[in-house]
Amino acid sequence: LLIGNLLFLARHSGRLASESLHPVELNQMLKESLSDQTIRSITRHLQLNLELPDSAIVVYANRELLHQAIVNLITNACKYTPAGGWVKVRLFTQFRQAIVQVEDTGIGISEADLPHIFERFYRVNQARSRETGGSGLGLAIAQQIIEAHGGRLTVQSQLGKGSIFQIMLPN
Repeated sequence: LLIGNLLFLARHSGRLASESLHPVELNQMLKESLSDQTIRSITRHLQLNLELPDSAIVVYANRELLHQAIVNLITNACKYTPAGGWVKVRLFTQFRQAIVQVEDTGIGISEADLPHIFERFYRVNQARSRETGGSGLGLAIAQQIIEAHGGRLTVQSQLGKGSIFQIMLPN
């Protein structure tokens, strides 16, 4: 898995070729992502909510890559949210962009660590990373995938209160 992630980061830089992008209905992709077996196994102790608009939101994307970025964010939110907490995934449009938010009531990220979390191999806390088995590449890969689609990935977080990761994609 580590080698595959490193190869992805090395091979994909810049924007994806337009011929590799196809219409992807985000509503359906998010439903599928939340029913993913890996996510189901780590959310047993959490409340997992999905908020979708009534109408379909379609973006041009590489479905497999975009799915990987979204699953990375949801997985992180679940891993770092204590039992009894919640993770919310929202989809909406704003200013001609599709927005996917992953919000949690997890442990949060300190202000000092926030500027570095998208760096390759960066770990907020070495001990915590060993416990959860992270390589420090998940957020770097998610950011690279979103930027390859012409989008942006941002984060807001408060230590001890949780985080909101937001994907903005051209719509």
